[in-house]
Amino acid sequence: MASTIILIGPICSGKSTVAEVLSTKTGIPQRPMDDLRFDYYKEIGFSTEKQNEIRENNGYMAMYQYWKPFEAHAVKRVLEDYPNCIHDFGAGHSVYEDQILFKAVKRILNGYENVFLLLPSQNEQESINVLNERLKDVTTNNEVYRLNEHFVKNKSNKLLAKYTVYTNGSSPEDIADEIIEMSSINS
Repeated sequence: MASTIILIGPICSGKSTVAEVLSTKTGIPQRPMDDLRFDYYKEIGFSTEKQNEIRENNGYMAMYQYWKPFEAHAVKRVLEDYPNCIHDFGAGHSVYEDQILFKAVKRILNGYENVFLLLPSQNEQESINVLNERLKDVTTNNEVYRLNEHFVKNKSNKLLAKYTVYTNGSSPEDIADEIIEMSSINS
């Protein structure tokens, strides 16, 4: 799938913004996972009521764990339904603690050459600091900050990505140009 580009990374890493610029520059349509995910989740039994009950009774991280099988399913389905697109995955769609789910997503993404991890910096703590600063514009929920730190530290993103692009100090246009240059879409 040489004309498919998949962007992964933590919350506020720039995936959606860069995907939009990539789409404009390449003419390849953008398909944001966040616009599609709940329809895919429902295909295999996702329940908003159960999600809310889990969050209320057990907290945000328990809700995150509830999402995991649905996220893996959504990865498979969005790539089946929208080939030859630019996909910006939600942050959790590329982080799996469960090895069975991780291996399933790894198998799916192995068929794609252009899987890019966006991170602010090579330095893990610097990435966390930059993302925390960006998150201030999005939420004050400390659980989201902890989850995003988990996304940075978890090895899944690095193991799933074919390329990593460090974005701090670069414009979305510069990042998109770097991805186009590194990708196989022009091959």
